[in-house]
Amino acid sequence: MHNPNSAVERIKNHLAYKLGQTMIEYDKNGGGGYLSLFKKLYNIKKQHKKEKQIYQETIKVFPTLKYPELKQCPDYNEALKCYFHLSYMLGEVLIKADQDKFIGGYFNLNKYIKKAKKEFKLFQDIFKEFDQINSNIIKAIANNKQLFLKEFPKIKNLLNIHKDYTPIIDNIFHNFDYVTKNFNLIEEWLLSNDFNEKYKKENHPYPSLLDPKKLNDEKEEINYKSIPAELAWEMNLPLPDGYKFIFMHDPASGHLAMERFLYECGIKLISYYFRETIEEMYRVIYEQSKTQNALELYGNFWIKGNYFYDTLSLKPTLYLTRDPLSRMKAYINHAYPKNDLFIHDISLENNPLEVLDCICYADGLDTISVELCKRWIFEKSENLFQVQKHFIHFLNRCDISYIDMEEINLENAFDTMKKLAKKFNFSEPDIKNLIVFQTRMTGIFDFILPKNLNILLNDEKIQIIITTKNRTIGNFIDITNKIFDKKLKNKNLTLYITQKHFNKLSKNHKIFKQCQDYLSLFLIELEKKVENEQNKKINEIDILKYLKQNQESRIELKKILDMELIHIKQHRPDIVASWKYYQEFEKMCKELDA
Repeated sequence: MHNPNSAVERIKNHLAYKLGQTMIEYDKNGGGGYLSLFKKLYNIKKQHKKEKQIYQETIKVFPTLKYPELKQCPDYNEALKCYFHLSYMLGEVLIKADQDKFIGGYFNLNKYIKKAKKEFKLFQDIFKEFDQINSNIIKAIANNKQLFLKEFPKIKNLLNIHKDYTPIIDNIFHNFDYVTKNFNLIEEWLLSNDFNEKYKKENHPYPSLLDPKKLNDEKEEINYKSIPAELAWEMNLPLPDGYKFIFMHDPASGHLAMERFLYECGIKLISYYFRETIEEMYRVIYEQSKTQNALELYGNFWIKGNYFYDTLSLKPTLYLTRDPLSRMKAYINHAYPKNDLFIHDISLENNPLEVLDCICYADGLDTISVELCKRWIFEKSENLFQVQKHFIHFLNRCDISYIDMEEINLENAFDTMKKLAKKFNFSEPDIKNLIVFQTRMTGIFDFILPKNLNILLNDEKIQIIITTKNRTIGNFIDITNKIFDKKLKNKNLTLYITQKHFNKLSKNHKIFKQCQDYLSLFLIELEKKVENEQNKKINEIDILKYLKQNQESRIELKKILDMELIHIKQHRPDIVASWKYYQEFEKMCKELDA
């Protein structure tokens, strides 16, 4: 073999191909005696085994000489057809005859050869008739030629009916084994008016191999619960529509608070966050649809492709939004934990100043710069203002209910959730949990707390958790008022401990006093830290001043928002009109860039 980077040459170097090629040449040259032929074939087999052994020994010593995988070769797609050359197929039957030599394999060789020649012609006719068969399908057929030829007559009529609709032909071949085992069900669906209207007529790029209506019916023998996500993905099945509604949001619009409020109302969100590929997202949504009751769509949804546009069941959609200038402010002010400096567990010996030095901002800096506006405007990968624009196709197909972030602030959240519960048919919030809706969900504390104060008491570790009220703690009690004599400046700060540990700690007056002293000092430094960090933050006025002085950024942001806000301006102009800083920005652009 001269070129190991050629898949064609490597497949032609397979033993089966070399043996079959020798048989064809023998036939073309008028024979010369079977003894002579078998001698040639034996020598080829012997030499092939020797070459294979030398290769294995070589790559043990020089691993870099290992051949690349076949599919990495530039001619891989072309090479797959070599599996269906007469040379390869004759070589396969010869190898089979040799393997069965002790049970009469060679006595049947002539019959095998005739069968191989007949199958060779059948494959040539099939590939000629269905020239849209891709490389993946050819590879799958090559792995089980006999099954394919046995079952092909059954599906040939179906293939001819949809011959001009390549995506479904591809789907049938790709899932050939499943199609043959469930042929009657699939045939009924692919010949139905529903399939024709929904998929074929529209030339839908992802036609489902099974009827989605039946899949959503648990009474059907084959339904979503009986089909694993991996197989559903391969067959282009639409995602299950078990969820009540869809929740979408613009970045930096308070979605974490909204997620918590929905949870308090009994809504379990299907979430595929941090998934990198479309397939991963599909599988997560597919599996969670069986147990969760609402679907959350993130901004990265559109980045990965448009596949879900055509597989999602269209449901009422709740869209959380916010003044774009306030969103930019939130991103610029976003804090991050300092690398390797965030300490969860502390003791009475730890210096609070060192423990609290755990926050940084963009690029690891200790300061915040309004110059970051430029990043969020020009770096399209940052995706701060690219959600509605890319979801516009989806939004136009759904019943969208917009709400502004102001509607879920501390004063309005509880009443807003009561209204949404009626509109989207979920449980109303419980007045007993009112504190949840009146507590800030995120803030500077999220990058400092929680801290676990560990105290050693009679060889037992006692733990006090310093955190905020919005964090759900299990079987713990709130001892904030028992540690501090006066009310805290920040009502959200809380101290938790188990009842058992508190009973032991309160009996030891000396240690209890030490904890009080340390926590009082910690609290003083914490409040200083929070005040210091809050003073660093910029506001919308700072952003407007920056945009007024930077024409390039101003014009680019105007262009982006004109595209981004098309849908909401059409359907909820009142929300856009309520955005104080966006209206100031529009006025500025009109005056400076008219």
